[in-house]
Amino acid sequence: MHTKASLPISILDGKNTLPIIEAYFEFNHLKQLYRQGWLQHGIEPKYCESVAEHSFCVALLGLLLADQYPELDVNKVVRMALIHDLGEIYAGDFTPKDKIDKNHKFELEKKSVLQVFNKLPNGWKWINLWEEYEQGISAEANFVQQLDRLEMLLQASIYEQQRQVDLSDFFASTGWDVFSPELQSIFQFLEDLRKGSKVSLSK
Repeated sequence: MHTKASLPISILDGKNTLPIIEAYFEFNHLKQLYRQGWLQHGIEPKYCESVAEHSFCVALLGLLLADQYPELDVNKVVRMALIHDLGEIYAGDFTPKDKIDKNHKFELEKKSVLQVFNKLPNGWKWINLWEEYEQGISAEANFVQQLDRLEMLLQASIYEQQRQVDLSDFFASTGWDVFSPELQSIFQFLEDLRKGSKVSLSK
């Protein structure tokens, strides 16, 4: 995995500290971990977003859009969005090119989530929330999964315009994952923006 730096938790080796400090040093690593798919498609490290930046934007989208869905618990959506990628702290950010088995990926990421939350009071609540997201067993989980994909397309649109790269693969493989009417409308506007762009995209 390409990262800006090694896991910050290693700084605490052999030191006596608080569980919440340990947890922070763990999830701080998401600031160091690049979103690997962008690097694989030619985005230079100095422009590449981190997993933490992605998670923040997913949470912000949830905060701004969930109100349009009366059946959703907005607070739950935001909490779920903020923690949805914590499994990548130790597992890393896998992409389709890694060809990793889905169940194996889940187990690696669950181990990471357990390592972070088991040390904290009421950590089981966050573990359960993460598993709910992964399994897509609630309306909120389903919605955040769509936001996760939509945020990627929004970022892809920005990279295409700013960096003049062709990220068509992301749009072709992700459109079907965004199916709620309001979110699908955003996706269609992004497609129209790409089609109407005067920027010459090159592979």
